[in-house]
Amino acid sequence: MNQTLLQEKYPVYILELDKEETSCKSVDEIIGYYRKKIDDNPVAVYIGEFDHYGHTAALAEGSISDEIKGAKNIVFCFGKELMNPISLAIRPKSIGVAELVDRFIISFLEAPNPMANEAMEGWTLALKDK
Repeated sequence: MNQTLLQEKYPVYILELDKEETSCKSVDEIIGYYRKKIDDNPVAVYIGEFDHYGHTAALAEGSISDEIKGAKNIVFCFGKELMNPISLAIRPKSIGVAELVDRFIISFLEAPNPMANEAMEGWTLALKDK
């Protein structure tokens, strides 16, 4: 797993996962995997899914790179504390899953909560199960 600054200001974790490295066969299977992890976590709550590929493909002016075959986000929150109203700006959390011909690219924004970050990183790294 790599960490980078997207647009020189957003700390993002990225895992490029070759299809032979995971038992998951599709974006939907990976989203389902994350849904189970979220549901099993005593603090996390599932909010929904966003089909980014479908949304963009339906736009008259939508543009998708030819290498991307599917892209969805799973949206959830680890909000066990609400100590500052401004913290709403960095919630909820989202993990993006993109499918390319030979691999999946999974990405998420670094969370200010170390427990949330550790969970998302652990869940993501466990996808490499082959």
